[in-house]
Amino acid sequence: MNQVADILKLASEAQQQGVDAVLATVIHTEGSAYRRAGAMMLICEDGRSVGMISGGCLEPHIIKRAFWLTRDGANVQVYQTGDDIEYADNGQAQVAINKEAGDTDDLDDLDGLDDLDDLDFDELNFGLGCNGRVHVLFERLATAAPFLESVRQVRRHQQPVIVATLIRNNGCQNTELQVGLRINLDEYHNSEDSLEQEIINPSNIIADIVEKLAEYELSESNTEYVTIKTDEATTEWLVQRLQPQVRLLICGAGNDVMPLVTMAKLQDWHVTVIDSRAQYATRMRFPQADAVMSLSLEDSDTLLKLSNNAAVALMSHSLTQDRARLAILLAHAQNYRYLGQLGPRYRTERLINEISANMNHPAILDTGVQKLHHPIGYKLGGDGPEALALGIMAQINAVMHDQTASVEGSHSRVSNSEASVGNTDADIVPITV
Repeated sequence: MNQVADILKLASEAQQQGVDAVLATVIHTEGSAYRRAGAMMLICEDGRSVGMISGGCLEPHIIKRAFWLTRDGANVQVYQTGDDIEYADNGQAQVAINKEAGDTDDLDDLDGLDDLDDLDFDELNFGLGCNGRVHVLFERLATAAPFLESVRQVRRHQQPVIVATLIRNNGCQNTELQVGLRINLDEYHNSEDSLEQEIINPSNIIADIVEKLAEYELSESNTEYVTIKTDEATTEWLVQRLQPQVRLLICGAGNDVMPLVTMAKLQDWHVTVIDSRAQYATRMRFPQADAVMSLSLEDSDTLLKLSNNAAVALMSHSLTQDRARLAILLAHAQNYRYLGQLGPRYRTERLINEISANMNHPAILDTGVQKLHHPIGYKLGGDGPEALALGIMAQINAVMHDQTASVEGSHSRVSNSEASVGNTDADIVPITV
């Protein structure tokens, strides 16, 4: 969910200023699409907008029509990106009519329209050649505000929530089944009685639907397009797991950490920087980080708390620091989602051997060692901290999204050779504590 922070910020500002806005959300895609279901864009009536629901091709049109489309309430529009736009000799776009399918009923209405700006794109093809369809839910801020608050709470408490959004209602006249209706399925699981008191009407139509939605197993994609059939209605829903931000813990506060913080924040990650050296771990050095802490090497409880379900990058350039942090993390391999160690392979192997030699049961480290990526990051080419940060971000993204062949030991991959940028002897600064 990139750009979410900007959307939440602008939504809050718009509410405080009394400025109306429209939230556009991708709810379903078919074929090729730039953004996945769940991508959002917020458009304010004063011209401000943030977020993207495509690669930039749909946004200008959506900004123009968002308020008109929601004049009677929330609704769903479908945008096609096929090859149906033709161009005249003068370079102007024209509408291609599918004559073989007999689609000629509206020819009289289209007579004389040569410019795309004159057409109703909600009913016509964008002709971008991507051969996809994007379904977009439009709703005013007053309707979308509770959902955005749920997103805000997920980010604040770092706990996922499953939400179902009604995107189409076929044939049911029940006034409660309005497009844009959202149901927190976690609340349903945790307290069915209270939820029924809040949203279930005497006819129990919604109760039947919610019960079916609550039984649905959401896949690892975090979003699913679900059709629910009951005796009274056929409804279509977007079921999505609102995930907390990806959390990145960087152990070390050297200068080469700065571009990594910047790149992580560009992806809307939650970033914490720690170092046992107070003069390095300062807010002035890392203004973009969400948290900067001077953490002693003996405080293993805080380290485990900060690394819980996070990606961890060890890059302190200090044998003392890395040895202490690595010893704790290797022994708790199930605590984090990613662990990478800066420096050449032999340096990390030396640290592992020293840690093992001081343990009564060194086998406890085995899972952590297999999970450890060393040298940290992919070898993408380039030189300097920025190239190192790019390689680290690429590797973390791949591991987080299960795009690698295995997360067990990047030391076995050619792409992570000892020549990886920033992981050579020349980059090990002799700083000790």
